[in-house]
Amino acid sequence: MGSVSLKIGHGSARFNRATLCSSVVHLLMLSSIVTTNLFALYAFTYSPPSPSDTTSSSSLAHSSKNMSVISEHVALILREIEESQRRLRQIERELSGFDFFDLSRPNLPPELHTFLTSHPLPLGRDARSGLTHMLSSVSHQCGKSPSALDLLTQYMSYKAYSNCPSLDPGITQKLISKACEPLPRRRCLTKLSGKRGGRLPFPQSLWNPSPLPSTGTSGIDKRMWVKPRWKNDFLIDDVLELAGSGGIKIGFDIGGGAGNFAARMAERNVMVVTSVLNSGGKPMNELVAARGLFPIQITPSQHFPFYDGIFDLVHISSALDEGGAPAMGMAHRPEALEFLMFDIDRIIRTNGLLWIDNYHCSSDERGQDLIRIIEKFRYKKLKWVLGEKEVNNDGHMQVYLSAILQKPNRG
Repeated sequence: MGSVSLKIGHGSARFNRATLCSSVVHLLMLSSIVTTNLFALYAFTYSPPSPSDTTSSSSLAHSSKNMSVISEHVALILREIEESQRRLRQIERELSGFDFFDLSRPNLPPELHTFLTSHPLPLGRDARSGLTHMLSSVSHQCGKSPSALDLLTQYMSYKAYSNCPSLDPGITQKLISKACEPLPRRRCLTKLSGKRGGRLPFPQSLWNPSPLPSTGTSGIDKRMWVKPRWKNDFLIDDVLELAGSGGIKIGFDIGGGAGNFAARMAERNVMVVTSVLNSGGKPMNELVAARGLFPIQITPSQHFPFYDGIFDLVHISSALDEGGAPAMGMAHRPEALEFLMFDIDRIIRTNGLLWIDNYHCSSDERGQDLIRIIEKFRYKKLKWVLGEKEVNNDGHMQVYLSAILQKPNRG
């Protein structure tokens, strides 16, 4: 029979292999079992010399005493085994994250308690890890932060099978900014927002998402990537020509706002997934969907939920600053930027393109950090413009980097 092997980590139901501690406990249990068997073998195979009639009763008494001593040793070993198993289960709980959430906490919503309660593995004890239960897919980081747990309590306070309550429209983004990803699932019915009625057919909906969501036309820009104003502004058609054989069929826009980049690409038969976070309480995801595009609610600090090497193009701009989750105080750490860049590199196919579009180098140090990290990947620089441009029409010039980079073949 095969065995079930799962792994446990942050935000997912998965189990790690046995650690050094559990291995030591296993060895202790094994030695205890061997010792017990040796005592039992001695007890049942030992035969004293043939006694005389005058010493038979004393020999029987001596044997009974030996059996009592052996029984006491066996009972002691069994207690040690039980204690070792208890300690092993406690270590496993600490390693797997069972104790991040205190389910005995007062005022914990019943639905959150139900969702967080561990569940037995469907095929019983896992042979490799020794675990018998699994956690729900929710970030255990929420259990470490009182403010995040309070927000999570609000998020999960509802009556099961009824309409979801009206919450602060930014509560989901607040939880995400506190590294509470993934969020728990809920058993309530989402209320429809925006105006009722049908939408315009595609591609008319790209620039006229009717009926308009509550965001209106906020964020829709028809000039970008087709009418450049500065030398940092690349045209979409010029970039598509750089793709070479195979072309560009699928892309990912990180921090894509209203989905303008995806809309321009859709006009050229390129499907682009757009990562979007609601801004100022405005449901930008709704606006992107109304345009006939594919939004996904995810932060740049989260592991991208895509398979390796599937995108022909990844487009990113200011989201480079968000790679370290600003709410966690990591936004300007070079290590945070490295983690983001390595995950971007992971999802780009060989010879695929990375488009860094008008990234604001807020300081010389920040710009040098980005350039140093890019050099580590040994991408081919198809386009590279580091220059100044005016942003607020106030005469003040700021430094921006735009680049088209091609992922090399590392095979």
